[in-house]
Amino acid sequence: MRRIGFDNDKYIALQSENILKRIDSFGGKLYLEFGGKLFDDFHASRVLPGFEPDSKIRMLMQLKEQAEIIIVINANHIEQNKVRSDLGITYDMDVLRLIDAFRTIGLYVGSVVLTQYESQTAASSFIRRLNDLGIKVYKHYTIPGYPANPQFIASDEGFGLNEYVETERSLVVVTAPGPGSGKMATCLSQLYHEHKRGINAGYAKFETFPIWNLPLKHPVNLAYEAATADLNDINMIDPFHLEAYGVTTVNYNRDVEVFPVLNAMFELIAGKSPYNSPTDMGVNMVGYCITDDEAVREASRQEIIRRYYDTLCKRRKGLASNDEVCKIQLIMNQAGTSVEDRPVIAAALKRAEATGAPAAAIELPDGSIMTGKTSPLLGASAALLLNALKALGGLPHDLHLIAPTVIEPIQHLKTRILGNHNPRLHTDEILIALTICAATNPAAKIALNQLTKLRGTEAHSSVILSPVDSDVFRKLGINLTCEPNYQSKKLYHK
Repeated sequence: MRRIGFDNDKYIALQSENILKRIDSFGGKLYLEFGGKLFDDFHASRVLPGFEPDSKIRMLMQLKEQAEIIIVINANHIEQNKVRSDLGITYDMDVLRLIDAFRTIGLYVGSVVLTQYESQTAASSFIRRLNDLGIKVYKHYTIPGYPANPQFIASDEGFGLNEYVETERSLVVVTAPGPGSGKMATCLSQLYHEHKRGINAGYAKFETFPIWNLPLKHPVNLAYEAATADLNDINMIDPFHLEAYGVTTVNYNRDVEVFPVLNAMFELIAGKSPYNSPTDMGVNMVGYCITDDEAVREASRQEIIRRYYDTLCKRRKGLASNDEVCKIQLIMNQAGTSVEDRPVIAAALKRAEATGAPAAAIELPDGSIMTGKTSPLLGASAALLLNALKALGGLPHDLHLIAPTVIEPIQHLKTRILGNHNPRLHTDEILIALTICAATNPAAKIALNQLTKLRGTEAHSSVILSPVDSDVFRKLGINLTCEPNYQSKKLYHK
């Protein structure tokens, strides 16, 4: 069974309390730069077992009456059709998704800010679309020399040219679809305009990782480095905090590098800086809520291995570099782990070698490992799911949950009518077939009822799975890794 290593309830209470204290320290108004994912922080839930993916949102709900949301998007990202890899949607569409999601749970979205706006065609069209939807939009412009010239930036020719975002509440949460959107610049621009208007306001930063009060080479912090290998983030000791307080804390290179500039901006805007270090800017309480350090360490080591395989597959697809792979290999060494520490890898490869075809393996909650092989009727991952569900339901391994007479008409539909070349059923198709059979077959119903038990399990495939199959694994909460190989030698893969 997966060991719990994090107290989620304590986190929500402690985090809310700390943010309220920070609001009070600035006289009643705080711009909070919110990094990472708000609704679906699955990275945090994997490395901190017990952390719920929606914990940050649940925490914000505690502050619902004081909070409003600003969503920031870089105009260049709209122009480039930048895509969120985890969701497969463009950043501008994610803005709409986020607005809907916030509104659904009763959080107030005040406005959208377009940063680095230079009248880009697609960005201008997006502004018109938001206006038509009744959403307030503000334009912030590219500032020459940002962030290296604070004297110019914090002037009427810099931040002064940005449109002032009108806000109503004491806590202004500034979030974005992804990195590089301009969250910090938006916060600082607002501080400049608030000060010009004689309004007291402050800035703080909410980043879950790296965890500032854990050791530099703690596996949790190393897992963050692995997750951001493409951004070339590096965890480091905060030298400003060490000098100011004689206390060792962890931050990452971008915040440490930009801190002198930020400090200068604070001084130019308000006359003095409220912070002595990048760590001071943070409000993150995650480190105080770890209850089982060894459970967290082991979960983080597994995450590093998963990130390694993910990057190998991205390299195979032309989406990652050799440098990224080498970086994660180094991180694995620092964490004292290797691919041998992920049992499903060896199991999947052994089954693939024995059958001469793609295979997959899954580690169930009790530690047992099931495998699935490619057959004329089923793909390896579909077979794996059925085998796992039978094991969890105490059903015989050789029991047919779905009769061939049910599968064959589906194959006929796929190949003869819809024109697919692969007759084998994908995981989504096999689950639909299982659901239909469950209406009349008690064994199929038992198997279907086991699906929720797969959440948090580990799986490995001997080949790169199709987006359909990998998406089903993701939705079921199965942590999937794949060998960086395709089943065929074709150049084009869906």
